[in-house]
Amino acid sequence: MHGMARAVAELTGQASPAFEAVIPILSQLLKAEMAEREVRSVAYQLKAARFPVYRDLAGFDFASSEINEALVRQLHRCEFMDDANNVVLVGGPGTGKTHLATTLGV
Repeated sequence: MHGMARAVAELTGQASPAFEAVIPILSQLLKAEMAEREVRSVAYQLKAARFPVYRDLAGFDFASSEINEALVRQLHRCEFMDDANNVVLVGGPGTGKTHLATTLGV
């Protein structure tokens, strides 16, 4: 896309009416390409991390869990990584450990 960026600069300098009419279409196409690349990148990273499935905090039901929501939201900011601290999730089966660990990883 670097070549395209240089070409756009040159074509804009020529002030061609035909090119000016195409700019909105090119802009939309480039936005679509950037969005697609982002989606593919995230999918690749999730696969490389070997997460079981994509999970986020929006999908976690704090109402039906005894987990401290404020603490989890604090952990979700990942500030613990700045000090190189570990997070250990302890609980019985079905308490949401995997969901929360995947959420932090994502």
